[in-house]
Amino acid sequence: MPENAAFGAPAAPGVAGPRRVLVAIYATFALAAGARAGVQLATRFSEAPVAYLLSAFAAVVYLVATIGLGRGGRGGRLTALTAITVELLGVLTVGTLSLADRAAFPDATVWSVYGRGYGFIPLALPVLGLLFLRQQAEESRSQESQGYESGHGEPDLH
Repeated sequence: MPENAAFGAPAAPGVAGPRRVLVAIYATFALAAGARAGVQLATRFSEAPVAYLLSAFAAVVYLVATIGLGRGGRGGRLTALTAITVELLGVLTVGTLSLADRAAFPDATVWSVYGRGYGFIPLALPVLGLLFLRQQAEESRSQESQGYESGHGEPDLH
């Protein structure tokens, strides 16, 4: 078990602070959107199938972003980048369509009106996530270049 996976163990670099906050928010949104969509799909699917399926899709996107951010590393960042980009495109597209054609969305989705029902957090969250990932990528490149400049074949992470 990795050191940072144990309860009470010190976190690995880059795991504390903003990453933990983002992981917690994304996990909360995955749970909230998933639970809401599950109830709506099970009890009222015929009322607004597109809206409820979009909420279920949003829950999956939030879950994938949570996993990518939590995993970290190059693969985790790529997973999170893909999910968060899809999230931003979804919020912007669904938000715009829900304003332009209200009849197409007889019931709200997580992303309707740019996440108004969730305090516009769905609009701000992908922007914050992408900024965080950009910062992490820059730090990773900086560490790699420092390691190679020191004359070693591998990055110097100490």
